[in-house]
Amino acid sequence: MTKHYDALIVGGGHNGLVCAFYLARAGMNVRILERRNVVGGAAVTEEFHPGFRNSIASYTVSLLQPKVIADMRLAEHGYRVIERPISNMLPQEDGGYLKLGGGLERTQAEFRRFSAHDAEVLPAYYASLDAVADVLRDLALKPPPNAGDGWRGLIEAALQGRKLAGLSLEAQRDVLDLFTKSARALLDGWFESEAVKAAFGFDAVVGNYASPDTPGSAYVLLHHVFGEVNGKKGAWGHSVGGMGNITRIMGEVCRNLGVEISLESPVEQVLVDGGKVAGVRLESGEEIAARRVIANVGPKLLYGRMIAQSDLAPDFRRRLKGFKTSSGTFRMNVALSELPRFTCLPESRPGEVGEHHKSGIIVAPTLDYMDRAFLDAKVHGWSKKPIVEMLIPSTVDDSLAPEGGHVASLFCQQFAPELPTNPDGTPRDWDIEEDKAADTVIDTVEDYAPGFRASILGRQVLSPKGLERKFGLVDGDIMHGNLTLDQMWSARPVLGHGAYRGPIAGLYMCGSGTHPGDGVTGAPGHNCAHEVIADNRRFGNPYRRFIS
Repeated sequence: MTKHYDALIVGGGHNGLVCAFYLARAGMNVRILERRNVVGGAAVTEEFHPGFRNSIASYTVSLLQPKVIADMRLAEHGYRVIERPISNMLPQEDGGYLKLGGGLERTQAEFRRFSAHDAEVLPAYYASLDAVADVLRDLALKPPPNAGDGWRGLIEAALQGRKLAGLSLEAQRDVLDLFTKSARALLDGWFESEAVKAAFGFDAVVGNYASPDTPGSAYVLLHHVFGEVNGKKGAWGHSVGGMGNITRIMGEVCRNLGVEISLESPVEQVLVDGGKVAGVRLESGEEIAARRVIANVGPKLLYGRMIAQSDLAPDFRRRLKGFKTSSGTFRMNVALSELPRFTCLPESRPGEVGEHHKSGIIVAPTLDYMDRAFLDAKVHGWSKKPIVEMLIPSTVDDSLAPEGGHVASLFCQQFAPELPTNPDGTPRDWDIEEDKAADTVIDTVEDYAPGFRASILGRQVLSPKGLERKFGLVDGDIMHGNLTLDQMWSARPVLGHGAYRGPIAGLYMCGSGTHPGDGVTGAPGHNCAHEVIADNRRFGNPYRRFIS
């Protein structure tokens, strides 16, 4: 074997970079092994059409932990986020529109156009979500109590549960609703207008291959309001330079601390010797020794393809086989000759930038529309009328497109991870059918913005299969695993291994397949690193210079 390391990190996504930062800061000798020719995982900025660049997978900022931003001093290295003027605009099927965000009073005024009742109850709804979200934000940077840890686990569970127990009875009822109810059941209890319900219900299906009628989908809605931008809770924004600028900066910070980053170094297998991690073998055949291996890849990829099954206990293998991965996501990037013009909000002149162009544009006018999209996908492979979120970051960041041109991210939902078979039983392949699906997406946008198709100069298409091939996201799952009650907190990915430690001594996990889940948060990387350092301290090793 080559040089021996304190820690090898498999995958140079943002969580791997965050983990490497904290370990290196504590004095460890760390090396990151990245399969692609750039760090960042799914948070990268790339040219997809001559002269046009975009965040080609992960595409917007809110969930990145303020502590991580501060500790890594990202702002000092050029990290900057531009807030959306409003959260989202939803074109309606009757030719109207609904705008969400821009402050409470403005949103209430918008809701009054649809329902006086909905405008009146909005402050109470926000207060209900905020009370629960504040507790869960606090838990995001705490490793979950680990089942099987005896008294230590029980004490940690009690400490973490104290804030939940301290909530009012009404707030505790809200917690139960959010974790168990469908998004529709939750929203029906608050609002009358179908447009208003859709404005909030969209968050319940982002990265979630499910209907808004699916029990538990209300939690996914809550998960996406955890974040903040520039100190404003619940806000979303654009990273100047794209998402890749964040991970580029993170890579620089890590290198400055002595972290080795090896690109085009795909790991083939985690090596185990005597029940302990010994290092890794690359696809090139090179073997690298390490005291511990930290996986930034998803649980399905790690345990299904990178570890010999004989090194895993039978019960663990069975449970990982049942670990669910299916976000139903289809991702497109398009180069445009001009801005789309939506019939519901016609600009006074061509090319004029409206506030909706700087915000999210959501084609999902009702919960019924979202439900039909899911049911269509289950039967046909993708929805005849898919859910589409469009962002046009070039309206606030001219580094992404040539003068006069624009780039748009199309984040699309309800596309089957595996296509159903043909009527004669023969298999179907996303590589063959992805362009048909992409045309369906373009047709859907065209219905609300005539001329959109004609403005497209080039496009990049990433089906669920394409997302897996390019980024290692098994089944195209952007979350590394479904955010369902059985795959959260201490049970993410498996009960007994929810505190970032794998089932083999020296094996750790730091990706979105661990608590608190998906999004560009940095939380799993932060938490995993602190557990590694705590283990060293507990067992008398000298790697803890400081920890905060």
